[in-house]
Amino acid sequence: MILDVINAEYKTGYKIFLTFNNGESVLTDLEETLLNDSRRIFLPLRDVKYFSNFEIRLNTICWNNEADFAPEFLLELGRQQASVNMVHT
Repeated sequence: MILDVINAEYKTGYKIFLTFNNGESVLTDLEETLLNDSRRIFLPLRDVKYFSNFEIRLNTICWNNEADFAPEFLLELGRQQASVNMVHT
């Protein structure tokens, strides 16, 4: 099965609540990813106002400058963050 983002809801900061076509939903925080990646395409996303203005295109979230993340990456990052948060609560 090809993984697709079927719903994406901006929360706060760099957090997006994502729902996938496999039935999973995760809260994914992209702050560290964006702040640690110096590729030019991701620089505009460091502005939270710009970051919050995304849309679902093809099978993932995209921004006006054509930046996007693979849905597999988004799901795995959200899973990892959820498991870390469970340990710290």
